[in-house]
Amino acid sequence: MCGIVGYIGDKHNGVQVVLDGLQALEYRGYDSAGVAYIDNKRVAHVAKQLGQVANVRARLSNSSKTKSALAIGHTRWATHGSPSIKNAHPHFNADKTIYVVHNGIIENCALLKDKLQKAGYRFISQTDTEVIPHLIDFHYKQTKNLRKAFEIALEELEGAYAIAAFATHEPETLLAARLSSPLVVGIGDSEYFIASDPSAIMEHTKEVIYLEDYEMAVLTPNKHSIKNIRQSKEIDRKSETLTFDTSGVGKGKFAHYMLKEMFETPDAIRTATRGRIRLEDLTVKLGGLGDVRQQLNHIERIIVVACGTSYYAGLVGEYLIEEIAGIPVEVQLASEFKYRDEPLTRSTAILALSQSGETADTIAALKKVEDYGILRLGVVNAVGSTIARLTDAGVYLHAGPEQAVASTKAFMAQVTVLTLIALELSQNTAPTKLFKPLLGELASLPEKATLILQDIATIHNLAKKYANYRDFLYIGRRYGYPCALEGALKLKEVSYIHAEGYAAGETKHGPLAMIDPNFPTFAIACDSPLLEKTYSTIEEIRARRGPVIAIATQGNEHIKKLANDVIYIPKTLEQTQPQLVALVEQLFAYYVAVEKGLNVDRPRNLAKSVTVE
Repeated sequence: MCGIVGYIGDKHNGVQVVLDGLQALEYRGYDSAGVAYIDNKRVAHVAKQLGQVANVRARLSNSSKTKSALAIGHTRWATHGSPSIKNAHPHFNADKTIYVVHNGIIENCALLKDKLQKAGYRFISQTDTEVIPHLIDFHYKQTKNLRKAFEIALEELEGAYAIAAFATHEPETLLAARLSSPLVVGIGDSEYFIASDPSAIMEHTKEVIYLEDYEMAVLTPNKHSIKNIRQSKEIDRKSETLTFDTSGVGKGKFAHYMLKEMFETPDAIRTATRGRIRLEDLTVKLGGLGDVRQQLNHIERIIVVACGTSYYAGLVGEYLIEEIAGIPVEVQLASEFKYRDEPLTRSTAILALSQSGETADTIAALKKVEDYGILRLGVVNAVGSTIARLTDAGVYLHAGPEQAVASTKAFMAQVTVLTLIALELSQNTAPTKLFKPLLGELASLPEKATLILQDIATIHNLAKKYANYRDFLYIGRRYGYPCALEGALKLKEVSYIHAEGYAAGETKHGPLAMIDPNFPTFAIACDSPLLEKTYSTIEEIRARRGPVIAIATQGNEHIKKLANDVIYIPKTLEQTQPQLVALVEQLFAYYVAVEKGLNVDRPRNLAKSVTVE
């Protein structure tokens, strides 16, 4: 969940390249940051600071004058050891000749540390990462060969890693390796770049090679080599050209990335449907599924695996696919699916949902079934990501970059794409009462999302009113239930207010005990066949003097008699309500966090891309 950037070459100042790249990856980890480099006199330096990359840049205030041809850097999200200068990366060996940055978790850290301590090595941090430079040093003293020492060290590591390293022994060599954690090599003219996310280096190159598991790369200014250390063979892999557009990455006129990305919701929905629906002949075509259409015809069960917000999008997808396509769907947390023993047949398909395409638990779920002979599908936002490359087929969201830790527009894009998948799986023969209306609603949904964004004063004012409450209950039925879970998650993530999402019908089975005048409820009461039942639940909450905020469909006057406050969404089908309801919930959470003076884009203890278990 950390950011890694490295550079070797003679065309740029390596320190500046690394600092700029780390700044672009700061959403991946922001407890601390650091950079190590070799100057033009071949002397190694390291600078580490708590907090943001800007703090490292300030310490290296003369870095613009530093001519560094080799540098590595890191932004940290703490796993082993609290945020501190000593625990910050890069880490190094005792005589400061070997420097390492690492993303992931070394699971056999304790065993390796014990081995190294018995050999006389001393540790100054609480991290698992520090074993790596000491281990390389241990093998270098035996082999006198840096590349061999690096490879042997990698063979001893267990867990997950993306590693970049260099040593003063060979000041024109940059080493890199990956196992279950993303790392990409960027190719320039007499220079190379490495990064845990290609967006960090796209300013300099769009030609990249994605490292695969158990691969190590050796980079010099004019040459690269890749080796699979498990198979002990050299890899000749062609580079890929990135098409990702970074022009819209900045915050622009918005105070926070989260607000900007919520305002991009209409475009995210529009882009997710562009070229995929044809209103004139009422068809849906997803090109990403073209190669597996025959297999899809024989699918009798779909298991959706996902984490966090993507998991809640998957729950919406479960309702959609079962109702529209008639295929049974289960939604499982990827972190649980990996460790379950359950019968899987060739008629089962796994559908992985992930914004980043690098979610460690979701990747592990896919790898679990790679030898089962079952169809693996992916819905991701990041082109070329690990999940995109692991799956047999899939659909890109094309929602554009998300910089805020809390995912917003990607949720809307995921639900939209899942609607399209449901329609396509129905082989364009879904019930007439649903198919044509759904296509029309998908086409008009961006405009309806825009209407919500044009009138956010009500949401902002309610956020001010409720910002100081400690607890919230979110309730909904059918399509509103996953929205209740998503709304509660967003409030927890960015405002640190305790919130729980529940199926409205479950309130009598426990949650009602919590209700009192200091425990507000967010009730999703949009038009649906079960609206009257939702009314009854609201009545039960009001009877316990619990404040109620309701999200309702425009024109519903009755809800004003039941709820303390009402937020209206434009009229739409029940199946397309989640995108509009979630937008309201996300805006509410955002404004509550703003009222509390919190760091909206970078909530404490969280990181954007969860690349470790």
